[in-house]
Amino acid sequence: MCLATPARVLSVSGQTAVVDYEGVQTTARLETLNEPVVPGDYVLVHAGFAIQRMSPEDGEVTLRLFDELAASVSQTREGDPSDGLAR
Repeated sequence: MCLATPARVLSVSGQTAVVDYEGVQTTARLETLNEPVVPGDYVLVHAGFAIQRMSPEDGEVTLRLFDELAASVSQTREGDPSDGLAR
């Protein structure tokens, strides 16, 4: 399964953005987008390409949901040894 993850845009130079994944910075290519991206926006990044622009509000909500999902998986793995999840 592939998953695009939201990242906050820090800067844009041509068709490349420097993005931040909660403290980890990297670059994302912007050629696949149909709309401009500015610092402060969020983009969904998959395989190094921004595939969708998100508003700051939508990006922050999505990151909170990712955090909740990660916490839920962690609790499940800690709680029930018969849950069928690999350890």
